[in-house]
Amino acid sequence: MTFEEFVEARLQALLRYAVMLTGDPHTAQDLVQETMIRAQLKWRRIAAASVPEHYVKRMLTNAYIDLHRASWLRRVVLRSELPEAPVVFDHAQDNADRDQMWIWLARLPRRQRAALVLRYYESLSDVEIAEVLNCAIGTVRSLISRALATLRTEVVPELIGGDAR
Repeated sequence: MTFEEFVEARLQALLRYAVMLTGDPHTAQDLVQETMIRAQLKWRRIAAASVPEHYVKRMLTNAYIDLHRASWLRRVVLRSELPEAPVVFDHAQDNADRDQMWIWLARLPRRQRAALVLRYYESLSDVEIAEVLNCAIGTVRSLISRALATLRTEVVPELIGGDAR
């Protein structure tokens, strides 16, 4: 498969994945663009991998996790509220639920968030997630377990209507 064929086949899926990671379509586009530039430069190595998409997803995930290491100029927020998620349904409750989910996910550390997105949005197995995050399978399970525990302690009290902390 050539780089151009890969981009044509997988670019939209990679962009959706990046939006789920970042919660911001503009940041997601920047991450995907940077990742695709790097992927093109390493395409021979990537094409030789058993699953090129996993290699590129690992590059994209690493770029997302490393966002906090970027210069402070890249981290300046120019808006006062969370960006809207891509609109799939135009129903008020769907939008409210989606916005609340973005808020809850934004509270998680980046690796935990990436592990959750890979598991529940991308439907990857522990082995595939470990490959993308470049870590052990036990680490994947730990990341997901911690993320879910954090969400349970923060989300459940908010759903009940009180703060149990």
